[in-house]
Amino acid sequence: MTEKRYESFEEFWPFYVREHSNKTNRRLHFVGTSLSMGCLATSVLTGRLLPLLAAPVAGYGFAWVGHFIIEGNRPATFTYPKWSLIGDFKMWSLMASGKMDAEVERCMKLGEAESPRASTNGVHAAAE
Repeated sequence: MTEKRYESFEEFWPFYVREHSNKTNRRLHFVGTSLSMGCLATSVLTGRLLPLLAAPVAGYGFAWVGHFIIEGNRPATFTYPKWSLIGDFKMWSLMASGKMDAEVERCMKLGEAESPRASTNGVHAAAE
């Protein structure tokens, strides 16, 4: 099966959300993104390099546990690094405002309306 290529972030976003359908995976992303932002802020405020180096480890560490162990899929960052990073921050913002669960529900319905959908990994977990 040929892999679908997304041409815009708007087209990519529903796919990204469906790849984060498991609430535990989303929570791990939230923790990782929060720690990563804290590391970046600490680096800027203190002028130290170590927190800057720790930022991607914190962010990706939690996210990859969420994908490989919890969700059972391949992180979108491997195929769409820029859009995935933007998606992480959009998801973080929606989670912080309590709107992400509704967005997951909306995007899951969009996915059900599509014909057989190509995936970067062929694995899709059900919404929690």
